[in-house]
Amino acid sequence: MKKFVGLMLAATLGGIVSTGVYKYFEEKKITAELPQKTIQQNVKLVNYPKVAPETLTDFSYAAELSVNAVVHVKTSVNMEYSDYYYFDPFREFFFGEKAQPKKHYQPQRASGSGVIISTDGFIVTNNHVIRDAEKVEVTLNDKKTYKAEVIGTDPTTDIALLKIDGQNLPYIPYGNSDDVRVGEWVLAVGNPFNLTSTVTAGIVSAKGRDINILQNGPEGISAVESFIQTDAAVNPGNSGGALVSTTGNLIGINTAIKSNTGSYTGYSFAIPVNIVKKVVNDLLEYGEVQRAFIGVSIRNIDEELAEEKGFDELNGVYVAGIMKDGAAREAGIETGDIITKVGNVDVDNVPELQEQLSKFRPGDDVLISVKKDGIEKEILLTLKNKFGNTELVKKEHPKSSSTLGAEFASLTSEEIRKLRIKNGIKIKKLNGGKLRSAGIKEGFIITKVDKKPISNFSQLVEALENKKGGVLIEGVYPNGMKAYYGFGM
Repeated sequence: MKKFVGLMLAATLGGIVSTGVYKYFEEKKITAELPQKTIQQNVKLVNYPKVAPETLTDFSYAAELSVNAVVHVKTSVNMEYSDYYYFDPFREFFFGEKAQPKKHYQPQRASGSGVIISTDGFIVTNNHVIRDAEKVEVTLNDKKTYKAEVIGTDPTTDIALLKIDGQNLPYIPYGNSDDVRVGEWVLAVGNPFNLTSTVTAGIVSAKGRDINILQNGPEGISAVESFIQTDAAVNPGNSGGALVSTTGNLIGINTAIKSNTGSYTGYSFAIPVNIVKKVVNDLLEYGEVQRAFIGVSIRNIDEELAEEKGFDELNGVYVAGIMKDGAAREAGIETGDIITKVGNVDVDNVPELQEQLSKFRPGDDVLISVKKDGIEKEILLTLKNKFGNTELVKKEHPKSSSTLGAEFASLTSEEIRKLRIKNGIKIKKLNGGKLRSAGIKEGFIITKVDKKPISNFSQLVEALENKKGGVLIEGVYPNGMKAYYGFGM
């Protein structure tokens, strides 16, 4: 009996101890988990396998909105090459010409991407996608193909504007690239390796990147490089395609990759859409981009400069010099000042400053924040153009023919007298086209088409309009050499 009572007491005591230990560790576990649960309530997990699908970032909405508005751009360029030399004793005797290379022209095809930005068929792409192209075609996601007209180009931002004859086309609305944040999810839509309608995803890796790939324009106009860097997969063929936000808005035009192999290795770069909007509007309204300038020479602030000048911070853009009659001098900006803002946007380096200024035109008033001797102040200045005034420049479109691939100019009275001709029209610029394929060179003066005298551009167009079959062109070069060329229309 005593043994039984002892066993019962031992069992009861063991149960009490077990319950107490369980309660103790259970309370400790709950207490330890509370901070983690609190954190998870404020953080949106992405692609975490234990999270419900409705809490994941969904890319399908943005993909559906953008994929039908991204087009496949295909170009054809006649490439010139020489394979042997020929000698003409007649030309050497009369004109002193030596052996000349025999030139041939072979069509080369290339492709890229473009983004429809309006229902009536305006398309943005990269300048390098259509540069020197004799023919530009655009294929939509529904497989319809259109012939595209090049409305304008801007090599300093690598933007080109095309137009196709379409109506009620799908398009991507503009976003605001100033609001894009590092770490934000984005989609790249394009046609890499001729794989149409390809969508890839990544995050914004950085903003304001300058990778030194664009060429400066004429008269010292600097290229604008302030790229959005992403890790979305971009390859050859993606150029000119869309970089879109998860809401389906256009935030950039994919332009370049940084790679040792020529293919994607983790870095891609897009032109911010705020630059794109300004370039497109200028090309439509003026025929060329209106660039505005402060009138300063600038440099980034690094540790070496900060130590030399005694700066406490590395933020902003250092004014290394002031140009005569520039907007900065008139507004009171001096060498040694630090530009920290354009409007209400912070600028921490040269690309960011160039990006903000590229949104304005000559004559615009801009509020610039400048730090002088450690004290920040706001200065209102009026931006100027490359000539040092506030006038806008409207491009005079040359008389040109896309079919012939040439731009033409009227003859001067001096040229008519010197060459002893009665009429003619001069080839001012020669691109890829039928004239170049026939062997005609720039400067050639067309005097007759099929024995009919030509005096101006209208007569040339009339002579070749709706022409079928062979064409015989007669003319003379500025050195007096007459020439005859034939080709098919």
